[in-house]
Amino acid sequence: MTAIMGDPNVRLGDCLTVLTDYHANGSYEMLRENVTLLDEPDYAVMIRTTNFEKEDFVEGLKYIHEHAYHFLAKSKVYPGDIVMNKIASPGSVFRMPNLGRPVSLAMNLFLLRTDETRLDQTYAYYWLKANETYVKSFACGAATATITKKAVRELELPLPSLSAQRRIVGILVAYEELIENNQRRIRILEKMARALYREWFVHFRLPGHETVSRVPSPLGPIPQGWEVRNVKDVATVTYGLPFQSKRFNSDRNGTPVIRIRDIPEGFSATFTDEDAEPKYYVKNGHILIGMDGDFHMCIWSSGHAFQNQRVARFESNGEIGNLHLFLVLEKPIQELNSAIVGTTVAHLGDMHIKRIQIIWPPADLRAKGREVLEPMSEQVIALKRQIQNLRQTRDLLLPRLLSGQLSATMSLREN
Repeated sequence: MTAIMGDPNVRLGDCLTVLTDYHANGSYEMLRENVTLLDEPDYAVMIRTTNFEKEDFVEGLKYIHEHAYHFLAKSKVYPGDIVMNKIASPGSVFRMPNLGRPVSLAMNLFLLRTDETRLDQTYAYYWLKANETYVKSFACGAATATITKKAVRELELPLPSLSAQRRIVGILVAYEELIENNQRRIRILEKMARALYREWFVHFRLPGHETVSRVPSPLGPIPQGWEVRNVKDVATVTYGLPFQSKRFNSDRNGTPVIRIRDIPEGFSATFTDEDAEPKYYVKNGHILIGMDGDFHMCIWSSGHAFQNQRVARFESNGEIGNLHLFLVLEKPIQELNSAIVGTTVAHLGDMHIKRIQIIWPPADLRAKGREVLEPMSEQVIALKRQIQNLRQTRDLLLPRLLSGQLSATMSLREN
C-alpha cells in the first residue's frame, strides 16, 4: 500500500486507551511460572504474528490454560483490536478477527485500543496499515529492529471528524465482509471435500459398493478390485531450483521464487505473477510440498512462479484430479513429517517420496471421485481469485479515501 502522510496534527498516544504487551503482566519469572504454551486446543488461544501473516486461525494455533489467560489480564485480545509487531518487521499491523473464544497476546506484539470518542478504532487500523512505511521508520536497533511503546505513541496522524472516519470505515469494512464471506465458503467446501474423501476412499462407503468384499494389502484391508500403488506411478514429481531465496525473491527474470512457508495452508494459495521458465512453473492445480521441516501442502491456484529447492511439485497423471491427489497424499506426508522432524536435520527427500504408497480405486470410482471433487476445487480457486480482486480494489481505495482524494460518501456499488 502507498504510504499517505497527509498533514499530521495529533499524536496517536493522545487517542489511545490501551497500549500494552505480554510483558506488562509481570516479571519473566512470574510469566514462566504461570504461562505454558500448548499445542492441543485448550481454554484460550495465544495469538501470534504467524497466525496473522498466514491468515491461519484454525490449524496453526497455540493455546493456554484458563489460569494463564486470567493471569495475562493486561493483554487479553478482543475482536477488532489492533495488533502491531514489536520486532521482525516492526510496525506491521493486523486486526484481530473474531475466533469465537478467549484470546491472549503472545510475545513480540503490541495491543492497541483507541478512545473511540476521538479516533474510530477501525479507522486507526486502516490508517496504520496504509502508512506502514511511515510507522516502520520509527523502528530502531542495529542487530534486531524494534519499535517501542514511546515510538508508537509519538506517531502523528490527521484526525478527520468521527462521521468522516466512520464513512470511510463503512466502505472498507464492506470489502472485508465480502472477503470473509468468501473465506467462510472456502472453509465449508474444504470440509465437505475432506468428509466426502474419507467416506468414499478411506472408509470405502461408496454408494452401491457397500457389500464389496475386502482383501489384504500392505496398507490394510481394501475392497476387491482396488490396488496399492507408489505415488511416482500416478503423479509427476518435480523438485525446485537449486538456490536459496527469500520470500518472493525474484530470479534474474523478475519471477518470484516460492518457499512453502510463504504459502497459506489449505487447498489453494493465490498469487499473480509473470510466466517463468516452463521446467519450474508453478501453475494452476500444482500441489506443493515443503521438503525441509515445514511439510504442509497446498494447491497453487493462480499465476506462475518458480519453486525453490525445498519445494516439491506434484501433478496428477490425469487419472485422478489434483484435489483427489492432494487428499490422497495428506496422510502419508503427515506420517513422514512425524517420522522425520525428530531427526537432527529435518528433510523430506526423493527417497521418501518414492516410497509413498497410496490406495488406488478402480477406474470407474476414480472418475466418480473426479466428477464430485474437481468442481469443489474449481469453486475454491474461483473464490480465492475473488478474494484477491477484492483485496486489490480495497488496497487501491484505502490511500485515496484516507487522503481525501476519493469521496467517503461513495457506495460500494460505485467502486
